Amino acid sequence: MTRSPERSGPLAEALRLAGAVPLLLPLTAAERAPDQDAFGEAFEALGAGRFEWLVVSSATTVLALQEQAAEHGVQLRNWLPAGTRVAAVGPASRKALEAAGIAVHFEPQREHSAAGIVDGWPGGSAAVLLPQADIAAPALARGLEAKGARVHTVVAYATVDFPAEPGRHLGAKIPGGAGDGGTAAALPLLTPAEAKAEVDDGVLAAVVAASPSAVRRIAAALAPLGSCRLVAIGPATAAEAETHGLSVAATAREATPEGLVAAVVRAIGAP
Repeated sequence: MTRSPERSGPLAEALRLAGAVPLLLPLTAAERAPDQDAFGEAFEALGAGRFEWLVVSSATTVLALQEQAAEHGVQLRNWLPAGTRVAAVGPASRKALEAAGIAVHFEPQREHSAAGIVDGWPGGSAAVLLPQADIAAPALARGLEAKGARVHTVVAYATVDFPAEPGRHLGAKIPGGAGDGGTAAALPLLTPAEAKAEVDDGVLAAVVAASPSAVRRIAAALAPLGSCRLVAIGPATAAEAETHGLSVAATAREATPEGLVAAVVRAIGAP
């Protein structure tokens, strides 16, 4: 598992229940947005009702929004105007929003990705706030704009190599259980060098990439993977792997711990 420990708990438990031995190789972490002023201004505009839709493309975005709310001395659920509708890219972001007391009005049913949001977009020409990671691809914003939406993007957090700077680390828990370390918090952390040695020795059966940024770090730290199978959380992550010459053994059909475990089972041919 290549996520940070606080985001790996549910997947670690699901893998363990399936009979696997979960190991932690944290490759990415989240830090607060470098430009807090720009994010703060967008957050205030959200509270003032200037956006008809809030589009959330990750559970980490919810944490960033909650930290902004805390700095304003309010709960996020009380900051959102009653008329603002909310879109979530998939189950993890939806659960994070619901745990924060926020109703989700739209979630793609088939593909939990930027393409899924664009394909099913119900907001037409609405004004949209899209808080994202600093390395987010422009596909979601451009796709919504092509549907007529007036999109304002803002960097909500930065994706960095693990570990994050303690003073800039974006919290230790993602709302709604998506970031609950749980089982993962008790697991030992592998270094990239230790993980590479296990890959070369044929010890590791599979490595899970939960984002395109994780794929880039896997390619740099672990390739060639030999007999170790690469499992991707979704089509965008799988496509990124292909650009780095990495073969994807299986792609999760649902971006959930259970979906990833099912993909691991398919990848290694387990009964």
